[in-house]
Amino acid sequence: MDNNQNQDQNINIQLNEMVAAGAYCNLALVNHSPSEFVLDFIQLMPGVQQAHVRSRVILAPLHAKRVLAALEQNIQNYEAQFGEIKEVEPFVLGGGNAQA
Repeated sequence: MDNNQNQDQNINIQLNEMVAAGAYCNLALVNHSPSEFVLDFIQLMPGVQQAHVRSRVILAPLHAKRVLAALEQNIQNYEAQFGEIKEVEPFVLGGGNAQA
């Protein structure tokens, strides 16, 4: 690989303060169409009937698969360091292909 190819692979990622603060979410819904995956990150408060979507991320299928692989690797790393994450009954809203 020459220097030009190596330089093309470096990406300068900008993160402003508002995005860096993040948004607390305790529910995620995933839907898809033939051309994209839609991830809605939601804050659901106990005893409140209305939940708010805090962030929506729309991904091409290839990128969704890459995110899945990255999450799987990070979960393996986390569990190796801190122990197994115990699963509980999934919370599913509605029908169709939406899953929490």
